[in-house]
Amino acid sequence: MNSARRLGLTDIAFTDHDRYHAGIDFDEIDHLRERNPDLRIRAGIELDNDPIHSAAGRNWIEKHWDRLDFVLGSIHFLDQADQMFDSVPDGASQFEGRNIDVIYADYFHRVREIATTGLIDCLAHLDLIKIHGHRPSAEIGCLVNETLDFIRAQNLAIELSTAGLRKPVNEGYPGDPIIVLAMKKGIPFTTASDAHSHVQLGDNFPCLAHRMASFGIRKVCIFEKHKRALHAW
Repeated sequence: MNSARRLGLTDIAFTDHDRYHAGIDFDEIDHLRERNPDLRIRAGIELDNDPIHSAAGRNWIEKHWDRLDFVLGSIHFLDQADQMFDSVPDGASQFEGRNIDVIYADYFHRVREIATTGLIDCLAHLDLIKIHGHRPSAEIGCLVNETLDFIRAQNLAIELSTAGLRKPVNEGYPGDPIIVLAMKKGIPFTTASDAHSHVQLGDNFPCLAHRMASFGIRKVCIFEKHKRALHAW
């Protein structure tokens, strides 16, 4: 909480991965809200496509839907059930000797699948597949366009994340072309640093603010009990 105050943040969210749902304590979050009335504290969770744990995660989300402010959707697994492709550096081995265009197509297909579950409010780090710096050789505009149409049809938001600036790819999620296309489709944005500790809270937000201003993004969406509202930042 003190880290948020030092950074001038007034709205923060806890969004642990669904595989760790057993550790989410809504009562403790309520106590934090009571003790920190100057901060708006959101209760969230990130649902991904973990082939081992996500079925239980989805059941947990359905059971606790009314206590959650929002649910992030993400893809962390390709065809290796015991390793997230975005683990650094080990996950990079999943790309070695493979057709990167095929991997990208598979990834965005999985994004579309999770976008239609009916259990999420926002897509996290939409082009996470670039994390290790691998780029497709083919134009992926049609692939991205189709994915964004899915997202728009489900009335979901997209996260603007600074986490990629801490990764080998060294750029934010998503890339500029995706942001431009999403704006044309009227898809709203949230902001995130994807902090895994208080030290990373708000990481590179000045850079994000500059980036958003360059695109003319003046409002971001905030969720409360899954209801979305746009606020000027």
